[in-house]
Amino acid sequence: MNKNFKKALPRAVGATLVAGLATFGLAENPISSYHYLADPSAASDGDTFYILTDTDDMCVSTDPFQYNIIGLYAFSSKDMVNWTDHGLIFQSKREFGTYPGNTWASGIAVRNGRPFIVYPDGASGVGMITAPSIDGPYTDPIREAYNVNYIAANWGGSVIGGCDDIDHCFDPGIFFDDDGSGYVIFGGGSASSQKRPIGNNFDLIKFSESNGKVTVDKNSLKRISAEKSFEAPYIHKHGDWYYISFNNSSQEIGYGMSKNPAGPYTYKGIAIGAVWQINDCETHSCDGGNNHQGFADFKGKTYAVYHDRRLVRAKEHPASLGVADPEPGNHRSVSIDEITYAADGTINKLTFTKEGPKQVGKFDPYNTYKALTSSKQRNVRSRTDWTKGQPVKHVLTPLATKESWIRVTGVDFGNGAENLRIKAANVGDGNKIEIRKGSVSGTLAGSCELAKTSGWQAYTDNDCAMTGLTGVVDQLFMIFKGTKDSTMGILEWEFQGTKREPEPQTPFGGKATPIPGKLEMENFDEPGYGAGNDSYYENDEEDHGETEYRKGTGVDIYKKATGYIVGYNQKGEWLEYTVNVAKDGDYTMYAAVASANETSGFQLSVDGKALTDTIMVPKAASGEENYDDYNKVKRNISLTAGSHIIRFTVTGDWMDIDYINFLEGKDAPDTEPIPGKEEDPSLAIGSVKFDVASAAEYNVFDLQGHLKGSVSLTGKNAVQALNAAGFAKGVYMLKQVSGSKKMLVNSAK
Repeated sequence: MNKNFKKALPRAVGATLVAGLATFGLAENPISSYHYLADPSAASDGDTFYILTDTDDMCVSTDPFQYNIIGLYAFSSKDMVNWTDHGLIFQSKREFGTYPGNTWASGIAVRNGRPFIVYPDGASGVGMITAPSIDGPYTDPIREAYNVNYIAANWGGSVIGGCDDIDHCFDPGIFFDDDGSGYVIFGGGSASSQKRPIGNNFDLIKFSESNGKVTVDKNSLKRISAEKSFEAPYIHKHGDWYYISFNNSSQEIGYGMSKNPAGPYTYKGIAIGAVWQINDCETHSCDGGNNHQGFADFKGKTYAVYHDRRLVRAKEHPASLGVADPEPGNHRSVSIDEITYAADGTINKLTFTKEGPKQVGKFDPYNTYKALTSSKQRNVRSRTDWTKGQPVKHVLTPLATKESWIRVTGVDFGNGAENLRIKAANVGDGNKIEIRKGSVSGTLAGSCELAKTSGWQAYTDNDCAMTGLTGVVDQLFMIFKGTKDSTMGILEWEFQGTKREPEPQTPFGGKATPIPGKLEMENFDEPGYGAGNDSYYENDEEDHGETEYRKGTGVDIYKKATGYIVGYNQKGEWLEYTVNVAKDGDYTMYAAVASANETSGFQLSVDGKALTDTIMVPKAASGEENYDDYNKVKRNISLTAGSHIIRFTVTGDWMDIDYINFLEGKDAPDTEPIPGKEEDPSLAIGSVKFDVASAAEYNVFDLQGHLKGSVSLTGKNAVQALNAAGFAKGVYMLKQVSGSKKMLVNSAK
C-alpha cells in the first residue's frame, strides 16, 4: 500500500450501505461496477477462486494523503466470469471492539474450506483472522493462542512476530505450502530508510494450523531480500517454483523466483505493468498511482488480480459512489486477468484486458446464490447487514427507476427450469423482476412480482414461473423494475426444475393449542414455504438466549426455572400460533411478562385482525434490570370457534414473556396467580385502544371527591404508583386524565 495514495472512508456501524451505478458496456473488468475496491489478494481451494479487497467506497477526499480503510470485501467464483459478492465481511474494531485500525492491503489464503486473512493494524503490526466460511463470523486465532501481554513482551506489541525495524510494517501476504506449512510475509520501505531500505524491507514468519487453531513459530522470523522491492510482498507457488511479487517504486509489480518459500529469491523482472499503461480507460488516462497484486492457480491456470482506475474513468461516472470525477488515486477498482509462464518458469508480463478471463465451466443455476452473483451489473447498490457472531448478509438494493439489472453468463439450464425462487424484502409497491435472455430487451422468460414485507429485514420467498429456459443461455438478465429506488432488498435466488408449491405454516409438535388453554411462547408455529407462510419475524438472526431450543430460527429463547421463555423482544418482532377454539364466546387472557423498560408492550391479533389493544408491560418494581420479576397482564376478549392463527406482536422494546393463558368466561379468575402480585385494575380493560403516554396519567381523589394530586401508571400498577408518589395508605378514586377510565384503589393492601 503506497502511503502516497491514501484516502478516507467514513466508519459504518451495523449495516453498511454502498451505492453505485454501472456505466459502461459489457466488459468483465473491473469485476464490480458498484464498488470502489483496492489492494486485492487471491486464493483458491481448487473448487472456488477467492478475491479479498479493501474498499474505496464513499471516499470524497481529494487529498491523496488522507487515508482510512476499515473494511474488507470478498468475492468468489467457480467459473472466473460470474462472481459472488459476499459483501463487507469484516470491519475494523466492529468484531473485536478495540482493534484493528486501518486494514490496508490484507491478504487471504484458504485451507480446508476455511479462509485465513492477515491484516495490518495501520502500519504498526500484522494480525490474523479466520472463520468457518468466507462470510464469517471471524475470530482472532493469534490472540486466542497467545495473551496480549505475551505478544507485547515477545513481539514488541505487534500481533505476529515483530516489526524488525521495517519502515512500514504492513501489506501482509499469506501462503500455505503443499505440506500445510503456513507463511506470512509483510513489510514495506523507502529509499530514505536507514534501517530497512528498498530491496531489504520484508519479513517472513512461519506458522502451523489445525482446525482453525494457529501456532506461530516466532523463532522463524526471517528477513527477505527482494531486489527493487518497495511494498506489497506476496508469495505464490506454481509447479516447483516459489514466486515473490511486490510493488516497486515505479508502481510496477516486480517478481523474483526461488526453490524455497524462504528464498533467497532471484529477481526476474516485471509481472504486471504500471496501471497507467492500461489503454482502455474511457476518459482521460488510467492515471498513475500504486498497484497491488494477488496470484493464485485455479483449474490449471494462474490468475492475477490488481487494481486500476477504470471505474472512476468511465464516460458516465457513477456519481452515487462519491462525487463526480473524484480524485482517481482514491477511487480504484479491481480487475483480473490470466497470466502465463515461459518454459523456464518465468512469468510472461500480464496483458491488461477489458474482457477478463475466459469462463471455465458452465454456471449451474440450480444452487442457491447470494443475490449479487453476476458477471456484470448496472444501476445496483448493495448493503451489508452484520450481526455479531453471525455470517454477514449481503443485500442487493436496485435503483429500479433506472435501467437496473444484473447479468449471469454461460448458464446451463439442462432440461429446463420451471421456477425461480427469490428471497427478498420489499417495502415498496409494484416492485418486480423480469428474467430475459440475451439482452435487457431479450426474450422474456418470466416475471416475479415481489410480495410486500413488513420491513427491511423481513425476507420472504417469491416463486415465479419460468418458460423457455433450457440448454445453455449465454447471457441471462435479471431486470429490476419499480416506481421508487431502493425499496426492495434481494437476499438470494435459485432456479428450480419444477415449481415448489407454497406450504402453510404448521403447529409446533403437529397439534394446535386448544383454547381454553395455555400458549407456551417458545412453541410458535413451524414456518411454511412461500410468501405469507412465515410463522415468526426476528430483527436479527442471533440467538441471544443461547439455547438449543428452536435452534436456527434466531428467536431469543432462554431457559429459566419455570421452563423456556421468549426474551430480548424488540419492537416489530412477532410470533404466530395455530389454536383451536372450543366454542364461540368470551374469554379472559392472562400473560406472564417481565420488563425493565417503562415502554415495553405487545398486542394480540387473530387471523390478521386486532384482538386486543396495546398492552403495556409493567416495569419490574424490584430493579432496573430484573427480568425475573414477572407480572400478569389481563384482557377480556371474544373468540369464535374453530381453527385460528393468533399473532403476538411486540410494540415496545425489551420484555420477556413466558406464556399466555386463555380462560373461558369474562373476568375469569387467574388459575395460576403469581404469589405476592396484586392485579392492576387498569390492565383488565380489554376493548379500548389508547395513547400510551396520555392514558397512563390519572388524577387522584379522596372518597369525599377532593383532588389530591396525580400519578402515572406507566410501568406500574395503581398501588405501586400511589406508594411511589408518596400518598398515605388508604382508599382513593383514580380517574383517567385523558379518557374515561376510573378505579377505586386501596393502597394499603
